[in-house]
Order: sequence, then structure tokens, then C-alpha cells
Amino acid sequence: MEKVETSNVRFDEGPYPRARLGFVCVSNAGLTEGDMFRMRPDGVGLSFTHMRMQKECTFENLAQMEHDLDEVLAGFLPARNDLDVLCYNCTSGSFIIGEEVIRRKLETGRNGVVGTTLLSGVVAALRALGVRRLSIGTAYTPDIDALEKVYFEQQGLEVVAIEGLSLTTDVEMNLVSPAYLLDFTVGLDRPDAEAVFLSCGALRSLEIIEAAERQIGKPVVGSNQASFWHCLRLTGIQDKIMGFGKLLEV
Repeated sequence: MEKVETSNVRFDEGPYPRARLGFVCVSNAGLTEGDMFRMRPDGVGLSFTHMRMQKECTFENLAQMEHDLDEVLAGFLPARNDLDVLCYNCTSGSFIIGEEVIRRKLETGRNGVVGTTLLSGVVAALRALGVRRLSIGTAYTPDIDALEKVYFEQQGLEVVAIEGLSLTTDVEMNLVSPAYLLDFTVGLDRPDAEAVFLSCGALRSLEIIEAAERQIGKPVVGSNQASFWHCLRLTGIQDKIMGFGKLLEV
């Protein structure tokens, strides 16, 4: 085959000149791509990969993902050098495996890439909103809720209430209706809480954040919302994106 002459080909900044974000999702995740594309500003590229996880969201299954992460990352955009931020997008997995362990794996062999986790994004979001005391609603079982409470307290935040839905599969979590989730969120509010955090990227929190904020008069933070906001801010993009809660206007 005759070699094509490329010396006269004209190049530009590509389809996503502002930033390219990568997300490592659990294998059964059903909302992440849709949520992130809903919030995406022009000029920002999104890439996703999924890593193996058993059907049920248990401590043991979440911890096992640490051993599979290297294999997944080895096959994710291996020949590209234009990824700016790479995020492990699982709330509970972040505190069970450990943020520093995950961050180190995400950045290994990827010069210039900032590794982060969904949970890091939540903490950064709460601090940006000036929140010190919060109520938390989760999709999880009580044992995982207890670990999450400890994690936030170790970050210097006071958890005034935490309540879980005791769901164990992504399918169940995805099927929680927005109407129920709105009532659940409003019911989580406490007089001494400065915000409510809905923990789990498999809950349709993005659909009800603004309505919940109007009802309780306080910020409501969701997992995918905080993760995306944080990834944008890590690249220096400061766009205020309307329609998804106070956080994306900060």
C-alpha cells in the first residue's frame, strides 16, 4: 500500500480543546455517563471505562476492586496523552479502598494526569460551599454507612444524621424514583445541618437536587454532581452550569 503523505495535513486543537476527563466506573453503573453528559460544557471531552464488580454492593465486593483496578487502567486510553483528569467514580469504593491508594494507581504511568476519586470531589464540594455539618442519605447498608460516617468525621466534618436505603444492587438503586428520592432528601434535613449529601452515584439525585434545595433552603450535594464539578475545577474550568444545584454555580 502506498504511504500517504501527511506533511501537509492541517491540525487544530481537536474536538475537546478545553479538557478531557476520564471516569472509571463500576461494572454495573447505569447512570454515570448520562449524568456527566448532561452537565458537560462545550469543549470538554468525556471518556469512560468500567471495572469488574460483583452484583451486590458489599464491603467485600467493594474492597476487591482494588485488585482489579490496575488491569482496567492498563487498557484505558493507553496510547493517548491528552487526558487531564482521571476519576475513580465510586463513592463507597473510594473510602473502603482508600483515596491515596486509588490516586496513586490512577496517576502511575500517566504524565500530567491528575488522579482523583468521587469522594475527594464530595469533600472539596462541601468545603467550597462552606459546609461543616451535614446530613447524609445513602443507598447503602448500615455497615457501609458506619464507615462513611467515620470517613467524613476524619475529614473534620460533623455528620449530624446518616440514613441508608439498604439497597445492594445498582439496578435497585437506579430504580429509586425521583419523587421518593426527593421526599427522602427533604426528610434528611436537620436544623443543625448546613447541607444534605446524597451518597451514591447510582441514585438519580441529579434530577431532584434543585427541587430539594428549594424545599429545605440549603445546598444539596449529589455524588455524580460533586464528582463532575471537582473534575472541571481541577482543570481550571470555572463555568457556572445552571439547573443542577448550587454547587455547579460556585
